Amino acid sequence: MAIFLLGSLLFPYVSQVYPPLDLDAMLVAFGLVFFATLTLAIFLDRQARARKDLEVLKHLFTGLIPIPFILSFGLFLNGRLDSPRKVEYHQTSVEGRYLMKGIVRGTRRLFVYSWREGRKIERLAVDVDDYDRFQTGDKVNVGVEPGALGIPWFYGVYRAGQTSVPLPAETQMKPNPPKESPQGAARPPSQ
Repeated sequence: MAIFLLGSLLFPYVSQVYPPLDLDAMLVAFGLVFFATLTLAIFLDRQARARKDLEVLKHLFTGLIPIPFILSFGLFLNGRLDSPRKVEYHQTSVEGRYLMKGIVRGTRRLFVYSWREGRKIERLAVDVDDYDRFQTGDKVNVGVEPGALGIPWFYGVYRAGQTSVPLPAETQMKPNPPKESPQGAARPPSQ
């Protein structure tokens, strides 16, 4: 159980090194795995005290122990093996901010309008400097890498017109796709 707890402490830290775009969903899913494993450990302890058969449940528990390490290693490799030449910059604007103070680090998110199909908002895990630098309504460029393992991750956020590195000639800024208006609604005049 101690090894599983160590891995469970490692996962949230490693997930901040190369934060995936869907970090919040991954943390929720990991929380479900964590509490399912913890519940299984308590159940195994009670079954052992009652001297009941534990063989199948013990194998299931043993199989869950490396999950935090596998997820941490996967997220780390996803970002580490990715090439900085694959960064795509998306123009968007800040819709809101979120700050949850913590004992060690806390959580800071910038909410920006999404460029991905079927999403309205992206929640970007940012550091203290980016959180303090951007306010609601600011125009920004969001750098996203596709990920070596196919998990897109957040590269950085910059003021509109700025990026962290000089862009190669073939790199283009991708504006948000125009929002479709509901059928029958009047479209705003084009400028």
